[in-house]
Amino acid sequence: MPPPYTRHVFVCTNRRPDGSPRGCCATKGGDELRLALKKEVDAQGLKGVRVNGAGCLDACEQGAAVVVYPEGAWYGGVTLGDVKELVEKQVGRGEVVERLKLKLPFERKKD
Repeated sequence: MPPPYTRHVFVCTNRRPDGSPRGCCATKGGDELRLALKKEVDAQGLKGVRVNGAGCLDACEQGAAVVVYPEGAWYGGVTLGDVKELVEKQVGRGEVVERLKLKLPFERKKD
């Protein structure tokens, strides 16, 4: 049996306490971004795609963070204005959106 999804999109919705040096994706729009990605996937008629909220992706300094599988493409600083392009290119065609791509390994601050 084939897997139920050909692409899986994880959006960090992690919430840290106010004042955390790492920040958090929730305050950088993670929840709204997840909903917008889901709506855009539907609007573009893409099938076999799952968009999920995720706990910490360990990239909150770069947030809002998104990772897309099976490519393993990591994105940071994603905003609502990036949704259409991200869905069209990465989710729809498997093309990395270079301007949003995180440089791995990314720097992390200590909690």
